[in-house]
Amino acid sequence: MPLDLSAPGVWCSIDDLSSDDAVVFAQRVESLGYSALWLPEAVGRDPFVLAARLLDHTTDLVVATGVANVYGRDPMAMKSAQYTLAEQSGGRFLLGIGISHQMLVEEWRGHTYGPPLTRMREYLDQLDATEYGGLPPAEVPPRVLAALGPKMLGLARDRAEGAHPYMVTPEHTREARAILGPDRLLCTEQKLLLEPDPVRAREIARNAAAIAMGLTLPNYRKSLLRQGFDESDFEGGPSDRLIDAVVASGDTAALAERVREHYDAGASHVCVHVLHPEDRREPDWRVLEALAPSAA
Repeated sequence: MPLDLSAPGVWCSIDDLSSDDAVVFAQRVESLGYSALWLPEAVGRDPFVLAARLLDHTTDLVVATGVANVYGRDPMAMKSAQYTLAEQSGGRFLLGIGISHQMLVEEWRGHTYGPPLTRMREYLDQLDATEYGGLPPAEVPPRVLAALGPKMLGLARDRAEGAHPYMVTPEHTREARAILGPDRLLCTEQKLLLEPDPVRAREIARNAAAIAMGLTLPNYRKSLLRQGFDESDFEGGPSDRLIDAVVASGDTAALAERVREHYDAGASHVCVHVLHPEDRREPDWRVLEALAPSAA
């Protein structure tokens, strides 16, 4: 049966938690009614190994990679992990893959970074040509691409079940839906910060590791320039309008409104990335509880 992503999901790195605490985290997310938990990949845990444990200790929650780096494993290893997790979980695993960033690929992994669109197309060709010799899942498991620009979104439309854009505005969501068409998944990440004082909220956001790292990576910078920002928004630290665009702040009503804006713009699933006011990697549970689908 198709994945149920009708409710929002949670995007969060839980590498700072023990394995047992990560299970408790996933179970708490599930109990609040969120449909999916999105796991990033950087230099911490292997997201597939972690997904296996979380899927084994939850009932309905979808576990998704947001996203797995195509330079991190060859197509056979990627497909084997995807199909194994889909079969073991009864179809509750969603593979999100991305081309990553040149610095992360070359400096951290020691690979040569190729042209993103060409590399992703070649990788998908190899992935589709790879035979899986294990017990297959009941249905062919889906995949989504980390897609920001129009060409990668077009590839996500043609070669995947949809796209998983990161650090984008509702306007981007509207444009992405127009490219993807009506039937593809559009799983949009949105950062949220519970802080009614806009000056304080911007200060917290500017100091947040998730923002500082993201805005230094060229693919996100290019994406934001395409979304209508200019170089002045990056000079001397991100501008107020850039911060306000990528981080929704205010009271819980304001945060819920930003999520609704993405749905109204065409998102099929919004992955809420809740920032902690003290810049911890764990989310601010006050937000997750206030926006919980179970509370609606």
